[in-house]
Amino acid sequence: MTLGVVIGKFLPPHRGHSYVIETALAGADEVVVIVCTRADDPVPAPLRADVLRELHPTARVVLTVDDIQDDQGPETSRAWAARTIEVVGRAPDLVFTSEEYGDRYAAYLGARHIAVDPARARYPISGTAVRADPYRAAPLLSPAVQAWYVRRICVLGAESTGTTTLARDLAQHYGCPCVPEYGREFCIRQPQPIAWTTDKFVHIAQTQLAHENAAARLGGRLLICDTDALATSVWHERYLGEESPALTALAASRRYALHILTNDDIPFVQDGTRDGEHVRGWMTARFREVLAGRDWLELRGRRADRLAAAIARIDAILG
Repeated sequence: MTLGVVIGKFLPPHRGHSYVIETALAGADEVVVIVCTRADDPVPAPLRADVLRELHPTARVVLTVDDIQDDQGPETSRAWAARTIEVVGRAPDLVFTSEEYGDRYAAYLGARHIAVDPARARYPISGTAVRADPYRAAPLLSPAVQAWYVRRICVLGAESTGTTTLARDLAQHYGCPCVPEYGREFCIRQPQPIAWTTDKFVHIAQTQLAHENAAARLGGRLLICDTDALATSVWHERYLGEESPALTALAASRRYALHILTNDDIPFVQDGTRDGEHVRGWMTARFREVLAGRDWLELRGRRADRLAAAIARIDAILG
């Protein structure tokens, strides 16, 4: 059984990386992909590892701390060879890289180096180029990586405060997808009155996030989200009178470029499913509290004024 190793930062994973791993899988009986990680990496290591596992399910993907000094020539290669044996459990038979250090690193391992497209002729891409302009590099990125670079804007607010209207207006203005509110769809399908439990709120939040993730995988610069798990956690407080650790964790797991809170300064409209106007003041105030520490914007006034203010802020985010 021949053991092959592919090592790198994969920051982020791109088609060139996959070509190296595919070559390794074709040339070795077992392949270990080592992802080197630092605390200040702009793309989290667990995400990079999960992307590689999704793309190459027959490879074993492991993480190791990148605490070895760079650019020290033989010393760096010798140290990484020792780390590789420590992480993998033994010295590999084959090393697959497209890097100039490949021969030296493999020699310290007593392995044979297989150079894979070192000139980057087949896939002219690098992690540096992706980080500089991920949208131009999109054709050479997997949907999961493209999703990471999509700027997500979440619109939330109490009932009948114009959240859905604003979300749709923003999506139309930018020509981007809008993820609709799943909670409303869920409520319509339930026998009335709904017997609320924590499990139902967790289901709503998880489904909302799944729909959002699927939309983000379509790529692009922007995604508008009509509510999120944070909003669902406030609704849990409204109906069950306490916070939910599960919903708090779900809310913390998703990053947004901006939250937009719609104020309750417009007339309340009862559509037959809404709680009532008396709830709006409390919910708006609670949203302000839970949004503390996040990048957020509160909008008041007419529909056109709200849209103009939101566009100005989002344009600044998009640069």
